Amino acid sequence: MPLEIKGHAIIVMAPTGSGKGTLISHALKVFPDLRTTVSCTTRNARPGEVDGREYHFLSPLEFENKVARGEFLEWAQYGLHLYGTLKDELLPPLLAGEVVILEIEVQGVEQLHTLLPKSQMTVIYIDAGSWEVVKGRVLARAPIAPAELEKRYERYLKEVEFKQYADIVVDNSTAEIEKAKNEFSALIESIKQNLNI
Repeated sequence: MPLEIKGHAIIVMAPTGSGKGTLISHALKVFPDLRTTVSCTTRNARPGEVDGREYHFLSPLEFENKVARGEFLEWAQYGLHLYGTLKDELLPPLLAGEVVILEIEVQGVEQLHTLLPKSQMTVIYIDAGSWEVVKGRVLARAPIAPAELEKRYERYLKEVEFKQYADIVVDNSTAEIEKAKNEFSALIESIKQNLNI
């Protein structure tokens, strides 16, 4: 049964390499009253990433223990790694009536639909374009093993199918990031105005 909350969750969903992290970071600068969550992951930190800022970096055992204790609101396997949103990261600001923007995987979106009222969430899909475009961005960002790349390709095919279920689609297929930032910010502003927040 969906939870009764006062706030609103803006859920950003997209394939890897779509620029969703960049767009969320930009929105947080433009709208300082927006709240966000720090997800957990079992992948290793990339250069420049800080534990507790980009992600809570956990060992597989630490992650599994949190699953067993019921600490995740949603979690999913993406490629060879696990990702999840902790309940105590998301629920307190939503219960307090705040707007929270968060990035989660497709599996996580499906789980959240069963937990939060539809009226209290907006799902935004970032369209990154074809797999060739996405693969190029992924390989340019960091070295990746062939097995992991194949897993991401399989996931990409599923994520593209989920695009039709998003409330809003932002086109970032041409990698014109400034244009995408402006469109994304305008969407956030529109959502906030509709909520009178």
